[in-house]
Order: sequence, then C-alpha cells, then structure tokens
Amino acid sequence: MNVIDFIEIGPVPAGLFRELARAVAEEVGVAWRAMEHPLDPEYALIPNRVQYNSTEIVTDLIDMKPKDSLRIMGITEVDLCIPILTFVFGEAQLGCCAAVASLHRLHQEFYGLPPDPRLLFERAVKEILHELGHTFGLRHCPDYSCVMHSSTIVDEIDLKGDTYCSPCRQSVEACKAKRSAASS
Repeated sequence: MNVIDFIEIGPVPAGLFRELARAVAEEVGVAWRAMEHPLDPEYALIPNRVQYNSTEIVTDLIDMKPKDSLRIMGITEVDLCIPILTFVFGEAQLGCCAAVASLHRLHQEFYGLPPDPRLLFERAVKEILHELGHTFGLRHCPDYSCVMHSSTIVDEIDLKGDTYCSPCRQSVEACKAKRSAASS
C-alpha cells in the first residue's frame, strides 16, 4: 500500500503536524496516516550538546514502520544532530524506509526574528520532502530549484523549490511503482 506513516517525535502542534503530513503526502502522491502515539526522543538526548541524535531516532523508526507502510516519517521540534555535525535539519537512511525532520531551526524565532507560520510551513514541507527523497534513493540534486538540493543553512532552504525536479520525480514514482508491484 502506498501510504506514509507520520509520527510525532515529542510534542508537535497538532494542526501543524497534520497539515504538514497532508501537504507532503499530496506532493508525493500517496495516502498518509498519523501514528497514534508519539515517540519520546529523550533516549536520544546528547546531554552536553542539549541536542538529539537523529541517527538513533531513524534507527528506531525503521523498527516501528508498519509492514503495510511505504515509509515512516518522524516530525519533531527538538534540535537534531549527528556526532560529527553541529546540527542537521533532518536525516534519512538512503534507500531505506525511515526519516526524521526537525522544525527547531526552521522557526524564524530561532534566528531572533518574529514568528512567521507561513515560512515555517514552507520550510518544513521542503525538508520533509527532502528527507523522504533520500528514503526513495535520491541523493542531493544539482538543480537549485529541486527540493533535493542540499541545504546546510536555512537561507538555502528558502531558495530552493518545494517539489522534485523531473528526474527526481521519476525516481520517486519508479520506487512507488516497484513497491506497488511487490505488494500485489
């Protein structure tokens, strides 16, 4: 079944969580479900950094993915990192089934600016689509307008598009078709 399961990792505003899941699933062209119980991220806390190890979270999401699900996507408000990087906006295992994206550094308030819910939503959709793209086997795209273009700072998220370019879209569709054929 081509459905993406979305899970809150720690509390995420319910309205925002559902709107992000809906928008992302629509762009990918699949159904979506919200998993009932959020995942408590405290086990992944790196105390001296006051950040959460995204690799540990993705590993647990892989184990949590329902068998009838295409992918599992975690959304969180906590600040994510991997030990060798200061922070990450999200993480996915390339060609696997699980990803996580953080809203923490997508908020204007993080940069000392007034809140902008519309901009937060746009950034979050792009980052969730980006991480899901990795689960479909996509690497970083050289096309600046593609959502798969690499973003290491928030300004780069703002500059890139909110959809997959044609070659990336074809790869996502091929992966979905392969999954559909396998489950038939």
